[in-house]
Amino acid sequence: MTLSRDSLLGHLAMLIFSALVAGSFSLGAMVANEVAPVALMAVRFAMATAVVGILAALGPGIPREAARAPWRYLLAGGVFAIYFVLMFEGLKTAAPVSSSAVFTLTPIMAAGFGYLVLRQVTGPRILVALAVGAIGALWVIFQGDIATLMRFQVGRGEVIFFFGCIAHALYIPLLRRLNRGESGLVFTFGVLVAGTLVLGVAGMGQIIATDWAAVPAFVWVVLAYLVLGPTATSFFMLSFASMRLKAAKVMAYSYLTPSWVILWEIALGHAMPATIVLGGVALTLLAVGLLLHED
Repeated sequence: MTLSRDSLLGHLAMLIFSALVAGSFSLGAMVANEVAPVALMAVRFAMATAVVGILAALGPGIPREAARAPWRYLLAGGVFAIYFVLMFEGLKTAAPVSSSAVFTLTPIMAAGFGYLVLRQVTGPRILVALAVGAIGALWVIFQGDIATLMRFQVGRGEVIFFFGCIAHALYIPLLRRLNRGESGLVFTFGVLVAGTLVLGVAGMGQIIATDWAAVPAFVWVVLAYLVLGPTATSFFMLSFASMRLKAAKVMAYSYLTPSWVILWEIALGHAMPATIVLGGVALTLLAVGLLLHED
């Protein structure tokens, strides 16, 4: 079956999204212990709000009608803020590749939330692909060690991030359910404003307690990347794709994350994961191929 232009654009958006998100695992692990996660994410959201707000004002504009039912933005922004905070909390102790493998469990959860929120029915091919991807993710998480899998020894960081991934999976169908015709930029701006408010209130104590003048320069460099890449750009890509693809297909691209993270780790001069881990990565790539076939 030939893909429509909208579907192709949705897939392209998610390809860019997956590469940008992968960088947040490798770079995020480098700064996770420098600043309290809630305080760091509050600054990140505030900076991203300014960037997206300028782009929205210069582009489609921000119509007054977009302010209808502001609870929509609070709900979506709050859910996604939870994901980011738990991600950085988890990265304090979890390795980037392992965390990215946990992230690949989100498609199967997104398929479930897609049914609950939008009544999207997942076909047999997608279910098989989700199962293959989940096996690949577990392979990476447990380093291909069956004995470790049987003991189900999961690190604290991976467990924390898993709950963040539940929030991320819910966020995907929520975008489509809550959008009332706003453009991707405008809706993203509303979500970021709301997320900034939620994080500002929840993390006020940590924000005030942080000595921002003493924060190392490389933290600000990483933060700049996170703002321009995984926050501002990927928010837009995710919103754009979620209006054109099913929730499970949107999240299919998360299966590429471990592969992207390995490339990021090599580029940053970090150690390669054990060879046996690559078998799990191969399964996640197979899952992507299955998921991107039309039903």
